[in-house]
Amino acid sequence: MTGLIVILCFILITVIAMQIGKVTELAAKIRGEEESQLRSNKANGVLWLVFGFVFLVGTAWSAYAYRNWMLGYGPHEPASAHGASLDNLFNITLIFTGIVFVVTHILLFWYSYKYSGKPGRKVYYQVHDTKLEIIWTAIPAVVMALLVMGGLDAWNEVMADIEPGEDFMEIEATGMQFAWILRYPGADGKLGTRNYKKINSANPLGQVWSDEKNLDDFHPGELVLPKGKKVRVRIMARDVLHNFDLPHFRVKMDAVPGIPTYFVFTPTTTTEEYRSRLKEVPEYQEPSDPADPDGPKLWETFDFELACAELCGKGHFSMRKLVRIVEQDEYDKWLEGQQSYYLSSIRGSDEDPYLDDVSPLEVSMRKTEFDEKVKNALASDSIQGKTVVMDYVNFETGSANLTELSKYELANVVEFMNKNSAVTIELAGHTDSMGDLKANQSLSQSRAEAVYSYLSANGVPTGRMNAVGYGPSKPLDTNETDEGRAKNRRTEFQILTQ
Repeated sequence: MTGLIVILCFILITVIAMQIGKVTELAAKIRGEEESQLRSNKANGVLWLVFGFVFLVGTAWSAYAYRNWMLGYGPHEPASAHGASLDNLFNITLIFTGIVFVVTHILLFWYSYKYSGKPGRKVYYQVHDTKLEIIWTAIPAVVMALLVMGGLDAWNEVMADIEPGEDFMEIEATGMQFAWILRYPGADGKLGTRNYKKINSANPLGQVWSDEKNLDDFHPGELVLPKGKKVRVRIMARDVLHNFDLPHFRVKMDAVPGIPTYFVFTPTTTTEEYRSRLKEVPEYQEPSDPADPDGPKLWETFDFELACAELCGKGHFSMRKLVRIVEQDEYDKWLEGQQSYYLSSIRGSDEDPYLDDVSPLEVSMRKTEFDEKVKNALASDSIQGKTVVMDYVNFETGSANLTELSKYELANVVEFMNKNSAVTIELAGHTDSMGDLKANQSLSQSRAEAVYSYLSANGVPTGRMNAVGYGPSKPLDTNETDEGRAKNRRTEFQILTQ
């Protein structure tokens, strides 16, 4: 209803304006064209003067009133190391262009009044004035040169790539309709290669899984970065033109299909620190949800954001993604909780190049796990604490034949024994309680001896180890469940001397 009333008001105003025009035209004919033109010139001159004054005052007032929202002043200071340079460049440009804007508009409206047409006034035609042309060419040229030099300095600072030997982290952001796919490197600190031909529903980035660098890369649902760490963002697009925009960090770069771009920046303010800054601003004391006046305030719910600054389609709005800047220790904790995309989505699928083998990533993870176990065992004073279960040493069902995949765990044992030449161990085989006791005892002994033989064949001296089968006599868990029996069927070693 309100919209209809507004439309009717516009129509009425238009009709009134048209009628006034007709009345003015009739009045002009009655008074005579020359007198009417003179009156019109005077009226228009005054109106231009009034309009110019109101326009300039309105411009100055609106710029001041909305400086925090439209011009980036107030609480929204840059949260990155390079942001101050860009803001300073914009301020200098605003000063020079503002001066030109005010002076030219004052002259424009004043001249419209002062030199309005009058009887007997003739227009002066000046063919050429070299001095005037030099002035209005030289001054803008000098100002532009200064602005360009300042801009080049800022550009060289902001757009500089990583120098050799610099400490930094690299992540990747790929724009698509309508989302950002983020990719972080894993423990190796390197992003794996990609091939667009491999893109499908299971592999949205076309990662090449035969490249070991890809195996520990992960895809988080939010952009989390540590404060004070230089970040190089590799920016890509999967379909149309997008734009990687972090407004609070003064970061903005196109994501172009087929042409990787980048941006390097250093976050200097955590999300919590930025919220504390906004806490002091009156505008941010309002409820974040107008329907819940007692709920969280605007400053409490503030978050940095990653947006797309291109109109990339109808779903453009949905490309907003949360950004969190945290202290280094909090970032490290968050990093520990991330799982590689390969392990969560590709392992065991048709795309897995290590379908029948242990992937290099798992080999590395198992070694880290093993090293932690033996470290704790060497430091322990108890018999139980000096026992290390070899979780990844397995046998064929009902036999003492080692499986092919056991070699990775046994290689860790060989390396451990070679590094610690004073260590002697007891290799122990265990079974569950199912079946014949005597057969279980014999099987556990045979399995312990199989490990003994493998280690001996790979360089571990026989005098530093012995093999014992305990059958089902030393269970770790109940034999009443499948899970418990699986734990009891194990091979382990105990450090005897070190």
